[in-house]
Amino acid sequence: MKILKFGGTSVGSVSSIQTLLDILKNEDKPGSRPVVVLSAMGGVTNLLVSMAEDAANGKEFTAQLAELEKRHFDAVKALLSVQNQNPAYTRLKIHFNQLEELLQGVLTLRELTPKTRDQILSFGERCSSIMVSKIAAQHFKDVLFVDASDLIKTDSSFGNAKVNSELTDLLIKTFYQENSDKLLIVTGFIAGNDAGQTTTLGRGGSDYTAAIFGAALNAEEIQIWTDVNGMMTADPRMVQKAFPLEELTYTEAMELSYFGAKVIYPPTMIPAFLKKIPIVIKNTFEPAFAGTVIRHDCKASNLPIKGISSINNISILNLEGSGMVGKSGFSGRLFSLLAREQINIILITQSSSEHSITFAVQPNEVDKAKLLIEQEFELELLANKLEPLVVEKDQAILAVVGENMKQTPGMSGKLFHALGRNGVNVRAIAQGSSEYNISVIISAHDLAKALNAVHDAFFIELTKTLHAFCLGTGNIGKTLFNQLNAHTDFLQKNNGIQVKIVGISNTRKMVFNSDGLSLDTWQDDLQASDHKADLAGFVAKMKELNLPNCVFIDNTASPAPIAFYEHVFKANVSVVTCNKIGNSASFAQYKTFRDTARKHGVDFFYETNVGAGLPIIRTLKDLMSSGDRIQRIEAILSGTISFIFNHFKGDANFHDVVKEAQEKGYTEPDPRDDLSGKDFMRKILILARDAGHEMEEADVQIESVLPKACLEAQTVEDFYAALKAEDAFFTNLKEQAAKDKKVLRYIGKLENGKASITLQSVDENHPFYMLSGSDNIISFTTDRYKERPLVVKGPGAGAEVTAAGVFADLINVGAN
Repeated sequence: MKILKFGGTSVGSVSSIQTLLDILKNEDKPGSRPVVVLSAMGGVTNLLVSMAEDAANGKEFTAQLAELEKRHFDAVKALLSVQNQNPAYTRLKIHFNQLEELLQGVLTLRELTPKTRDQILSFGERCSSIMVSKIAAQHFKDVLFVDASDLIKTDSSFGNAKVNSELTDLLIKTFYQENSDKLLIVTGFIAGNDAGQTTTLGRGGSDYTAAIFGAALNAEEIQIWTDVNGMMTADPRMVQKAFPLEELTYTEAMELSYFGAKVIYPPTMIPAFLKKIPIVIKNTFEPAFAGTVIRHDCKASNLPIKGISSINNISILNLEGSGMVGKSGFSGRLFSLLAREQINIILITQSSSEHSITFAVQPNEVDKAKLLIEQEFELELLANKLEPLVVEKDQAILAVVGENMKQTPGMSGKLFHALGRNGVNVRAIAQGSSEYNISVIISAHDLAKALNAVHDAFFIELTKTLHAFCLGTGNIGKTLFNQLNAHTDFLQKNNGIQVKIVGISNTRKMVFNSDGLSLDTWQDDLQASDHKADLAGFVAKMKELNLPNCVFIDNTASPAPIAFYEHVFKANVSVVTCNKIGNSASFAQYKTFRDTARKHGVDFFYETNVGAGLPIIRTLKDLMSSGDRIQRIEAILSGTISFIFNHFKGDANFHDVVKEAQEKGYTEPDPRDDLSGKDFMRKILILARDAGHEMEEADVQIESVLPKACLEAQTVEDFYAALKAEDAFFTNLKEQAAKDKKVLRYIGKLENGKASITLQSVDENHPFYMLSGSDNIISFTTDRYKERPLVVKGPGAGAEVTAAGVFADLINVGAN
């Protein structure tokens, strides 16, 4: 036979009770009828608590009582035939009258004792069980309502009574033997002492009732029917990727439950644990789903951990001082004091030097605990042998749990890497010698972010999520969104990465969605947004959302975002940028960005600063990190200028070629940033710095392609007019090179710590002679690549390849 326990949501409405009846029809078999344990209707226990406290405070409770009656009467009216309704109404009304008398007594005396409180709370389970037993009698034969207070016997610790297991087992067995042919509907949560007074079993009491009956009757299994598909890998309210576990050991389930997994409560499992009875967590609203089985012997699992549990709000107290060092009995004195006052310690950690003890308690107990400790250790505090007690509120506990953690290297490292990379500060750590659990105390503000980051880190079979905040919706930004949208499935299948664009801003508006903006409708969403563009506000919102695995993407050519890079790094957010201005400004700023990113354990990727989508910076870093030494770098790193001089031949006009380059999207918004050599200078400067040279902009010698009049033009339109006027100058350059059977190339060079960019005429023997289109080319002459330089060549301009470079950097962040 089986024990079926239904929680408050399972009896909370007409439809859920109908579903409950359908489940019973599948489980009710001749000769093996289940025992059904019921909680109060969803929300009723809280309503009873509120009524009791209102009465004790002299407040009226009649409206709440009327609401309680209506909920039960409405269910009876909907689910019972007319001729069967009156007996149910009568039985329920008797209980409601008794409840009203009790509450009236509390109101008169202005006193709510634990005994009276238990009696009041018992009406929730009594009424739901009576109601469901009357409804079930229409569908099943021999249905019997059972008041568990007659069978489960406890001491008189009202509110959390201790069960007399031996007597209780005897009473349950005897009763069941006499009524095994009946469908028993049993009240959960409530019990009774030897004097016949009602007691309650505390938190998770209805589950405990089910376990007590299951153990007493040696049940085949205990089913806990609730509103989730079993024990989840994390709190699904905070971790959308949380999934139900197929099975758990008793130890794993107890560890998860103790640290906040509210599907079951640890005492529930103790009777089942002792008898090795499986506990199955099932979903009333998806009865076909297998749920989670908690059993003594689980099959081997390939999961590194079984779950991540959490307690959302705790307070910690830290006691430290020299008076604790080597003081035998100090901890016993401290914790005995708290135990006498019924203050529950959730977690304890002590330094090996014995100089400090940190422990966590519920927030409503912290002030009482602090007062008790200050009174107990008054002399030590006055003598400065102990420091003043430090209390920290608004904390949370995150615990990773699983038997596979035992003797598996790297579990702690993976946990702390995930937390550290996301800027989650760990206030205290506790790990038992069993290695089933690693618990950390963190800020409650960071809990959701921490849970998601750790979940992504441990459950590698799931897609990792990057939350991206993007500046710039020009050609590169739009193209990046198109590429991400087109390759969503590919990223998930081949890289295990999902990119959510959480924020977008251009110079006019910005828009946010923590669940991710649609890459099909982002332009409409941005246009419809009421948020005006504000860089400081954009960064502030990113910090406020406090999402895990965040990336700040700068697809602009503006100096404005650069001022926020350091703030972004300090928020433990990685930066991916195609904006060259940040890395090519002062060396001090360049170094600050690198150092800050390294200090906060995040990435700073800027491959597109130099060669659009070409792996130039990555190649340089790989050469250097492998111990190679750079002797010389030669390059054409302007796709714009490459395109211009590759097409400036024959009858071509220089003005027209430049105009064509801009129309194709190869140039910066102002082509002079390319033709003046300034953009090229930034690239050479970044390469020089990445190669280890402390170089400033002034250290790069630039030979400008443009005459003075073109450089000094006030607007882009004026620049084109000046360019047309200088046609003879450019024609002369072209003809002279052609006469010598050479081509014009704008070449940058880094050698012996010196950098230069010059316009050269090269012949067919030069490696850059055959360059075509808008290709970039770079040659690395190193100690290893001395006779034949390492050459990287390919498109160095255009929205597609630049966006692809940003895309690649983004994926590399995900890989980390």
